[in-house]
Amino acid sequence: MNEAVRVISGSAKGRPLKSVPGMGTRPTTDKVKESIFSMIGPYFEGGNALDLFAGTGGLGIEALSRGMDHAVFIDKEPKSITTIKENLKATRLEEQAEVYRNDAGRALKALEKRGTNFELVFLDPPYRFKNGDELMIDMAERALLKHGAIVVLEYESGYAYPENFADFRCLRTARYGEIAVSIYRYEYALDQAGKLDKEEEQDDQ
Repeated sequence: MNEAVRVISGSAKGRPLKSVPGMGTRPTTDKVKESIFSMIGPYFEGGNALDLFAGTGGLGIEALSRGMDHAVFIDKEPKSITTIKENLKATRLEEQAEVYRNDAGRALKALEKRGTNFELVFLDPPYRFKNGDELMIDMAERALLKHGAIVVLEYESGYAYPENFADFRCLRTARYGEIAVSIYRYEYALDQAGKLDKEEEQDDQ
């Protein structure tokens, strides 16, 4: 039986969130959710979030409650989509959200066509896939990540993703029983900006 979850902090603090009925989804528990937001910063001053493999939508909703301007929720399961919409309505955050039924690959292609990009991404693919790093690289290649974007990757505790790969740097990893969470920063654009600044300084000298 899934542990009851709620919004931890912010404008929707304390509001309960429904679980997806009969789906065997893994809603992120309050304990893990609170730890995630303590690692990435408890509150936000605007920005755009993506909740991929959203399930109940709990992480994206928590981000909205804590100050993100807008969130996109993606899941391929009809019951998950219904649950996300119900949870957004219960937390009065539906006007700040878009909810789409799609698989991850097609969703990323659609977001690329729209020219959408994100400061914060929650990534919780089914544990059997072990493709979180591939999805992150795909997002970067599609220009879906803003410079300095944070990606929260949740996965099975017995598995280990690389600390650093492509243009991603792991800031921290924590384990909670069977669940592991790694926080990555997308640094390519920041590095490029830094190089440009240095070149400009040299030209001025």
